[in-house]
Amino acid sequence: MANSMLEYTKTVLKKVSFDTQLFYKELKKAISRLLPEEIEELKNWLQQFITDKPELQQSLLYIKV
Repeated sequence: MANSMLEYTKTVLKKVSFDTQLFYKELKKAISRLLPEEIEELKNWLQQFITDKPELQQSLLYIKV
């Protein structure tokens, strides 16, 4: 189930990436619910996902792993 939560988080973040504020809100929510190792996976995924989205570059600051 834990992995499915990570996959769900990725799906949600992809869908809300058009709105910076909503993206940050969902990212904060995800960080509070995921396990530390899942947050590390999310961080790796996020680095790849935002390479072509400069408006979302600050989202890496929310992840303190």
